[in-house]
Amino acid sequence: MSDFKLEVVVLPVSDVDRAAGFYRRLGWRVDADITTEGGGRILQFTPPGSPASILIGTGLTPSAPGTAQFLHLIVSDIEVARAELVAKGVEASEVFHDAGGGYNRFDPAVRERGPDPERRSYASFVTFNDPDGNGWVLQEITTRFPGRIDTGVTSFGSVADLAQALRRAAEAHGEHEKIAGADPNWPDWYAAHMVAEQAGG
Repeated sequence: MSDFKLEVVVLPVSDVDRAAGFYRRLGWRVDADITTEGGGRILQFTPPGSPASILIGTGLTPSAPGTAQFLHLIVSDIEVARAELVAKGVEASEVFHDAGGGYNRFDPAVRERGPDPERRSYASFVTFNDPDGNGWVLQEITTRFPGRIDTGVTSFGSVADLAQALRRAAEAHGEHEKIAGADPNWPDWYAAHMVAEQAGG
């Protein structure tokens, strides 16, 4: 079967310069900034660690500005990520989780303040909007659902993601050594644990 890799999402905006300023302030990489015939402008931004990008520009989409909703950005530590947004002047929601114990981040009526009490992967969220009202969701993921990650390809989106994975591996290895005793092959154990965790194993 052919690979179908999501590459770009087009965001409808009313003021390209204003939107560009917002995404630059977030620290997203500018991959392209093109002036089109007639004085239009197209920009492509990529969030840190993301394989997919966004496009904003003049006359790119018939959708009304602000109608793109629930665009998900995945982070390894929801509280750190929210603090980074706030430090950049973004009006981000408080961290929240589904009061019913599920994964509902769409209905504000079921939100409870704070991260998921068990800090389950996929269960803690933050929302924010760009200046046009296009809506973003931060979702904390530390362990993927089985099959979500190719076990033959292991990568981390940032130094912070790798550091968090190493901390979780160190904690798990400490529990392992309580049962099995000192482990001289701990680098191999760490590597296997980190790959399995990322793949949802």
